[in-house]
Amino acid sequence: MSDLLLKQLASIGCRGPVITPGSADYDRARQVWNGVSDRRPAAVLRAADVDDVRKAIDVAANCNAVLAIRGGGHSLPGLSTCDGGLLLDLSQLNSAGLDISAGTVEAGGGALLRDLDAATVPSGFVVPAGVVSHTGVAGLTLGGGMGRVSRTYGLTIDSLIGVEIVTADGSVNWIDAAIDPELFWGIRGGGGNFGVITRFRFRLHQLGPVAAGHWTYPMADAQRAITGLGDLARQRPREFSVAFTLARGGLSVTAVWVGDSRRADQMLSPFGDLAGVGEGEMGAMPFLHLQSRNDAHFAWSRRYYAKGGFWSDITGDVVDAMLEQIASAPTTDCEFYITQLGGAVADVREGDTAYSGRQAGYYWIAEPVWDDPADDERCIEWGRFAAGRLADRSIAANYVNEQSDTAIASGAYGAIKYDRLRHLKTRLDPSNLFRLNQNILPFAATPE
Repeated sequence: MSDLLLKQLASIGCRGPVITPGSADYDRARQVWNGVSDRRPAAVLRAADVDDVRKAIDVAANCNAVLAIRGGGHSLPGLSTCDGGLLLDLSQLNSAGLDISAGTVEAGGGALLRDLDAATVPSGFVVPAGVVSHTGVAGLTLGGGMGRVSRTYGLTIDSLIGVEIVTADGSVNWIDAAIDPELFWGIRGGGGNFGVITRFRFRLHQLGPVAAGHWTYPMADAQRAITGLGDLARQRPREFSVAFTLARGGLSVTAVWVGDSRRADQMLSPFGDLAGVGEGEMGAMPFLHLQSRNDAHFAWSRRYYAKGGFWSDITGDVVDAMLEQIASAPTTDCEFYITQLGGAVADVREGDTAYSGRQAGYYWIAEPVWDDPADDERCIEWGRFAAGRLADRSIAANYVNEQSDTAIASGAYGAIKYDRLRHLKTRLDPSNLFRLNQNILPFAATPE
């Protein structure tokens, strides 16, 4: 099959390079963010334009080849690469252009969050999107997209106006709420199940002054600090958001205020005094700096596992469960990460997008991070078990982007949404060509 795939790729005349195991650049070209995912595709096509994307889809379908789509390469389960198939690399489609008069920004399917932020933030605008700047815009958006200003402006999909999509039949179409409302509903949370998005158009939001505080607390004070954090967060308006990380070394709290700068101290400073005085600081912060603060911790080629869910609130039993589990974490970078939701996220009705979990107060992730392959088994085992302790206390929905385990779609969306998504998948991709994702099975398909 790989010989046929390579022959067809050679015959169709792609503008972008086709990189194979014999190429000097192959090992770099096949790499993805999560070091656990070390796979060897038969070929990597670094698409130069939308026509290359169309050709890659046609070739993969004709050869019955596995097709992996890589935007930013951040898929936790490694679904942006494959063994023996075709890896379609969108990294060259990374433009991001601002149209202030229209109040929009467009980003290519291979753009990273840093590209989107660089196009918007210096001009005083923002699209709510993520907390690690080398994340891909495409994968983040298609799953829903949570960011530092989501409580103020909603999920990333809530700013999405339309997309250019290449579907399984090779056609290239612009899709928005008027042209194909059902597909537009599905791509807002349904992941990459319906085609390859080569261009996104987002609505802009004004970004005013940003202030942030970051504090750490020793493990001995973590229980009191987290409890106090939850109590304070409930009292804050949507211009405020808080996130925290619990690791073996203690508790780290980051609070962000994007409202009137005269109120920043009032909104932020209590989070530096949750259990005695925390170690840290607060003040005005450039948004681009805030967006890249996690980049080094979540660097390329480190090893990751994640499993998460939604809480309505932070309760005493979930705090106890986190403290119990973090005590047995196998590496210092194993952690629980919790981010506040609500506000504008909950303004959108649950049925208006495929994304599920609108009424959640918090999103949590059990996320071991490590560097030595010898630690793979124990770190993944810890992540699964620790997440299981928190999942029992979670609401019946999930966020498909932050999961290392696959085959979760039916539970994440719930029966009604999943059935609707299956009908959409059957219309657009009946042979399940786009299956390297949190897969929605077309009605003709059976689980592999």
